[in-house]
Amino acid sequence: MTINPKTTAAIGDHPLHPMLIPFPVAFLVGAPIADLAFIGTGDAFWARAAMWLIGAGIVMALVAAVAGFADFLSEPRIRSLNDAWYHMVGNLTAVVLALVNFYLRYAQGAEAAIKPWGVVLSLIVVGILLFTGWKGWEMVYRHHVAVVDAPGQTSSEPVTPPHGGESHRRAA
Repeated sequence: MTINPKTTAAIGDHPLHPMLIPFPVAFLVGAPIADLAFIGTGDAFWARAAMWLIGAGIVMALVAAVAGFADFLSEPRIRSLNDAWYHMVGNLTAVVLALVNFYLRYAQGAEAAIKPWGVVLSLIVVGILLFTGWKGWEMVYRHHVAVVDAPGQTSSEPVTPPHGGESHRRAA
């Protein structure tokens, strides 16, 4: 058996990209929730909160992208996966849409930009994140990117199942 595709952006054997992605996802998913709270209450706080959640989501997405690009560019087996390409292109699309959304809110005012395009863009970004999250899951659980298959195995050792049985899987 060959070793699994290895992550290069890591602390020890722990990949950085999966540690960073919860932040932009949480911020960008929080934005349409704040949009809907603004629409429901009319309280300008929610409009400003949504705008800054989008801004924080963009910044953290770019930080997570640095680790993701390091893995993508350094490992040919990752680049050979269709799921990796869908994940990358989808996330880049989500960030571009979030940038447009943030710009509209900043230029027009947080409240004015929510109806209709702000909330629509926020919901589209969440839909894209659901798709790209699924593709990220496929890379880890189906293609074993950055997965250590046996207890005690380092990412540089070949995978050998214990005593001819199935290997144990755990995320690196």
